[in-house]
Amino acid sequence: QVHIVESGGGLVQPGGSLRLSCTASGSIFSIEEMGWYRQAPGEQRELVASILTTNGNTNYADSVKGRFTLSRDYALNSVHLRMTELKPEDTAVYYCHAGLLTLTRTYRNFWGQGTQVTVSS
Repeated sequence: QVHIVESGGGLVQPGGSLRLSCTASGSIFSIEEMGWYRQAPGEQRELVASILTTNGNTNYADSVKGRFTLSRDYALNSVHLRMTELKPEDTAVYYCHAGLLTLTRTYRNFWGQGTQVTVSS
């Protein structure tokens, strides 16, 4: 069994900052990819940022480049998303994603329950 635990999120004024954290634990052989997606009301879930374990490459949505920074703590199987210069359009439920190999070497995708980020004055 794999558990994805998220923390952070909340209400912030435009121009403010927030930090989201996510930790994966349980029956994990290796984590191949880890990151954050978001879903606004009436919209599809979209990638915010992700990082590949194999080469450390980080991928960002165009809308967050230069404002958001994703970092990975390999020892703790965690990722942290530092969000700055937040805009009202960043308002969404943010979901942590982990693509990993289980102890049976099966690749699976796991999701957190989601954390609300609201940017409003």
